[in-house]
Amino acid sequence: MKIVIADKSHSIYAEIICDTIAESAKVRGTGIAKRSPEYIITKMENGNAVIALEGDKFAGFCYIEAWSHGKFVANSGLIVHPDFREQGLAKKIKHKIFEHSRNKFPDAKVFSITTGLPVMKMNSELGYKPVTFSELTDDQSFWKGCQTCKNYDVLQRTEQKMCLCTGMLYDPKKQENQEKKQIKEKVFKRLKSLKQSMFLKTEKK
Repeated sequence: MKIVIADKSHSIYAEIICDTIAESAKVRGTGIAKRSPEYIITKMENGNAVIALEGDKFAGFCYIEAWSHGKFVANSGLIVHPDFREQGLAKKIKHKIFEHSRNKFPDAKVFSITTGLPVMKMNSELGYKPVTFSELTDDQSFWKGCQTCKNYDVLQRTEQKMCLCTGMLYDPKKQENQEKKQIKEKVFKRLKSLKQSMFLKTEKK
């Protein structure tokens, strides 16, 4: 199984990607924004997607969308072909597209809106935090993309403040500060432990 950054050579899979996304939404009975094969091909040509293949057979896909002049990016359209489900592939694709997003847009906040518990769990493992929609991009081009979702009326009725999806956000600055704090706490605990050990040795003497 290969998971690679997609390019124009992978455009032959655009149709099956769209069909797989649509069928998955139908089976789950959840809302999902539809995308055309042309849109998927554009993502591939711009290097904003990853694709999983077993030989020449399509296995999975996910793409990047940039909003608010690159201040926000979203990892969208995560899908695994039915033949390759229950193998942990979705998680591998999610990690690959997240890594690609961080490399390509290092200062951007990475966000996700989803109704799927497995996706929420994967997001949490990567450092995403649940947030209100007001903390996500205000770029209307993004929210217009929800028009093809069957739950769009909910978004409209709440004036774009909430929907059936949960909003999740990875803020690189907050994450960096959190990691620095954790390192400081570990160092402090280590130093405290060493001091206590040295004190006990002194007492014994």
